[in-house]
Amino acid sequence: MAAGIGVDMLEIARMERVIERRPSFLKRVFTKEERAYCDRRARPAEHYAARFAAREAVLKALGTGFSGGIGFKDVSVANDESGRPVAVLKGRAAEVAAERGVQEVALSLSHTRDVAVANAVLVTEDVRPKVEERVDPARELLASFKAARTVIDELERQQLDMLDKRMRRRTRRSVMACSPC
Repeated sequence: MAAGIGVDMLEIARMERVIERRPSFLKRVFTKEERAYCDRRARPAEHYAARFAAREAVLKALGTGFSGGIGFKDVSVANDESGRPVAVLKGRAAEVAAERGVQEVALSLSHTRDVAVANAVLVTEDVRPKVEERVDPARELLASFKAARTVIDELERQQLDMLDKRMRRRTRRSVMACSPC
């Protein structure tokens, strides 16, 4: 299965208006951790907007949107130890992702003074880059010697088989030549 890709943009002023008019919106849509993160920032609305755009981008990548039992908190954004945003899937969103073989959600968030944008890429086994195993040169050389030895052993066996057949034919001929008719 190919990876899904989703992109969403949200005007920060729109998020500011929603926060002013409906303060309960934040508790209904964002996790406690997200609210704590955003509220610590100088311009919380741009971080809320980016996280809301991330939800939309992830659900677009899944191909579901907010339907089929997927709620606002089924997709959230956390930060890893380096500060990189990470999509967190729960509930029905996690189930849909598992059904589709999603192993990872690559997420990118950005914002200008006016707009927040999020990109989400669903990574499945089919599209995950394969990491080439580094082979130890000494082991590689040993393996090639073993392979060569196997070929040489097989050639020697075939040569001995051919000599053995010739010897048997000669022995039969000499026995036949000596036996009375």
